[in-house]
Order: sequence, then C-alpha cells, then structure tokens
Amino acid sequence: MTIVVLTGAGISAESGITTFRDSNGLWENHRIEDVATPEGWKRNPALVLDFYNQRRRQLFDVAPNAAHLAITALQEHFDVQVITQNVDDLHERAGNNNVLHLHGALRKVRSEQNPDLVFDWEKDLHLGDLCPLGSQLRPHIVWFGEEVPMLPLAARMAEQADVFLIVGTSLQVYPAASLMVYADPDIPFYYIDPNPQVNYELAQKKNLIVLEAPATVGVPQVVEKLIHTSQNA
Repeated sequence: MTIVVLTGAGISAESGITTFRDSNGLWENHRIEDVATPEGWKRNPALVLDFYNQRRRQLFDVAPNAAHLAITALQEHFDVQVITQNVDDLHERAGNNNVLHLHGALRKVRSEQNPDLVFDWEKDLHLGDLCPLGSQLRPHIVWFGEEVPMLPLAARMAEQADVFLIVGTSLQVYPAASLMVYADPDIPFYYIDPNPQVNYELAQKKNLIVLEAPATVGVPQVVEKLIHTSQNA
C-alpha cells in the first residue's frame, strides 16, 4: 500500500523553524516580495543571500520532531512517499526515505544561468560565488512567481496514493494545495493541522478525516491507526 504525505510549514514550525504566515505576511521581519521573488533577487541579491544564509544556519539548531519520526515508523509497514513544501532537511534527518521537495532546498544552490546545475551547499553563499559556467549561484528555492519544476513528478506520486495525508499546511499556496486532485477520490484523506482550512479541492473528497491538532500530535495518532488497521486486516 502506498501512502502519500503532503507536508507544509506547520510540521517544521514545531521544530522551531519560522513560517512567514505566522507574522502577517512577514518572514523574519522581511517582506516576502523582497526575499522570495525573482524581482526581489534582481533588486537586492545581497539581501536575499543574507536571508537564506540565516535560514541555512538555523538548520544546525533544529531537529526533527515526533511527526517526522512517525513518518519514519510508517515506512516500516508501507511504501511512503513524502511531498514537502518545506525547504529544510528535517524529513531526511528523521530518516524519511522518499522525499520530494516541491519548493527547493536550503542546502542546495543552483546556477543563475542554468537551473539544472544544482550543487550541495552547507556554508554561506555570497555574491561572487560562481557556477562552472561563470554565473552567480543563487538559492535553490522556488520563489513566488516561478514555475514549480517538480510538480509533474508530485502529481504522479499523488496518483499512486492508497491513502493521502496532508500535514501542517494552510492549503492556500498553489499549485501544491491542489495536488490531492490527482489522487483517487475514493481513498482515505487525512488532514492534520491545528487550524485546518479545507479548500475546495479537498472538500470534494468523501472519505475526508480532519484532525484539528498539531503535527506532533496528529501524525503519530494517524500512523498508529494505519499500522494497527493493517496488522488486523
């Protein structure tokens, strides 16, 4: 059985990673337009690099939480595919094996000239750090207004789901918020969030279970239920 897990900022927030929706559209006191758009990058690349350098450094001070670890436990019983909107590496550090990053990754950078030239990156990134083509390296992040290159692969993953878990996301950021439309409408859907906002696409699902709970509470509960059900089938 294949279980697809779509995660958003809420699962990372419980590990101490700040989300911009927590503070009236500001992200660490920066406007999203200034640090998470192509236009912001063109206006002030130094500001953007500093912003993501701080985000990258923060990864060394946080750890996976009970929700990430519950997904790892789920892998022992099912084929688990994780689609995450998050750019941190907490899923991987928790031992989640099959993780697709829709919006990029903080520990990667890419060529400004060729987006297919992607490199692992652990330190700060500065103006003057160049790719082999001689162009500036930029954060490997899908900014607002940019295409989501991994979306077709995520859609194919969603098509294979026998169970669909949605964790810690407001379901307001598209196209990620519409991924459930690719799944079989008759499968079980679980939506776990302390402030669930069931969007139009999810509201069409007849087997929808909403858990109004933090990821660290709701995910272990659902995982335990799924494992117990499979063992007693």
